Amino acid sequence: MKLARTVLLLGLGLGVSACTVADIPTRNAPFEQLPTSVVGTPTGYETQPQAANFPQPEAVAMALQEDPNAITPPVVAAGIAPVSVANVIVRVPRSLKVSERNSYLPRGDIVWREDPIGDRHAQVQKIVQDSIIKGVTPLNGPVKVNVDVLVTRFHALTEKARYTTGGVHSITFDLAILDPATNQPIVPVRTVRADLDAFGGQQALIAESKGLTQKVRITNHLAEVVRQELTKKDGYKNAQLGFYQLLNNL
Repeated sequence: MKLARTVLLLGLGLGVSACTVADIPTRNAPFEQLPTSVVGTPTGYETQPQAANFPQPEAVAMALQEDPNAITPPVVAAGIAPVSVANVIVRVPRSLKVSERNSYLPRGDIVWREDPIGDRHAQVQKIVQDSIIKGVTPLNGPVKVNVDVLVTRFHALTEKARYTTGGVHSITFDLAILDPATNQPIVPVRTVRADLDAFGGQQALIAESKGLTQKVRITNHLAEVVRQELTKKDGYKNAQLGFYQLLNNL
């Protein structure tokens, strides 16, 4: 494994220049300390509720009667979804290490730059919770469940990678589907890898000009991931994204 990582790092060095030294990941280290003058909680992140309530199946059915195209995708609108979600909890442990290092592949658990410098754990929690809400709201199946998500990795692009090479949004979380009455899993907890191709250079600039920021793309992607997890027998299948994905996982 060490030899493979060395070879891959050498390959990356040939493709991009001026890479900075990567920091070493650890689940137990605190996030990087920043000057107090630049650390703050951005507007909208002061308090993040851990749970959210969702429309009941009756409300969803009424909306569909009024406008059959109001809720997508069609497979969910057609009533095929086996569950409806009563409550969602998204947790981002403080033990996850935040990296603010502007290198191509900073070795942290959380890398996020599209919001102002501040509480990255709270920012990631809101992004993931908004994504899950978007993905589960249309579900109108007969079995009511709660959804519990434990984020273990949220690795978007640094500024350097965003405007040069691009890469992979590397996101991993544990998904628990719970019985609302007992709060116990009704199926085994599943670790979900939800990687997404990350735009770089000119492609990133074009996407941003169309409103397709990293946050928008990640939100839409995670919404579809959780929808598939709750509606498909085998759940979501992570994409094969090549070199950068492999390097991220070493």
